[in-house]
Amino acid sequence: MHPLYQPVLDIIENAARDIVLPYYQNLKSDQIDEKTPGDLVTVADKLSEEYIAGALADLLPESKIVGEEAYAIDEAVVDQLADGVVWIIDPIDGTGNYAAGRPPFGIMIALVEQNITVAGWLYDPLTGRICHAEKNGGAFINGEPVAVPEDHPERPVAALATGFMTAEERETLLAAAQPYYEIVDIPRCAAEQYPRLVQGSNHLSVFKRTLPWDHASGVLFLNEAGGKCARWEGSDYRPADRRKGLLGASSPKLWDEAAERLGDIFKA
Repeated sequence: MHPLYQPVLDIIENAARDIVLPYYQNLKSDQIDEKTPGDLVTVADKLSEEYIAGALADLLPESKIVGEEAYAIDEAVVDQLADGVVWIIDPIDGTGNYAAGRPPFGIMIALVEQNITVAGWLYDPLTGRICHAEKNGGAFINGEPVAVPEDHPERPVAALATGFMTAEERETLLAAAQPYYEIVDIPRCAAEQYPRLVQGSNHLSVFKRTLPWDHASGVLFLNEAGGKCARWEGSDYRPADRRKGLLGASSPKLWDEAAERLGDIFKA
């Protein structure tokens, strides 16, 4: 595990205990806003990011901070990801679920060096489950090593994130996927979706929107567990890359099959 595994986990657990959970199912209407149509933010998101950002800055004073809620104010913060040491924060992943008072939701943090994710944390405040990965160091759940299952069903389970797709993209993807895969709903929470791919309850996921706070830690977690998550042509995911389209699978073999079967519907 990464040398900062426990200090970062302590920060996450503090945010969950003192901010995220006290507001859960206790939000007032004036504590929920809409950043863009369908994209919510709550007072808990803002307070959680403020606390986590300050604590991570104290942990690594030379680092930069890129948070989801800071991006909502100034999209230029993403440009900081291209070089140096950067923390990426999703203070509450799955805010739509959280604001509605239902699971799943999570807290996600990634540590990036020179635009490469070197460590990731995906935390479930309701269960206390912590998923962690270190680049070239493996994947872990609750401190125990984890690997993707070796066997997969003949008809793998595909969770397809179609919410940000155009009607044409959605129809094209579903038409290509339905002959080969069992299509299921997504949890609308990347902090839950990536563990499902690693643990084998889902075998395939497709994402159009690939913002770094939603995907940097999860991509590393899946890849370090022996699965594969990459851009459609096979290139590695880089947090500063603003391209659309990401394909994740519970094994490289499933990834290769899906890339061929589904095609890159997001190709410019």
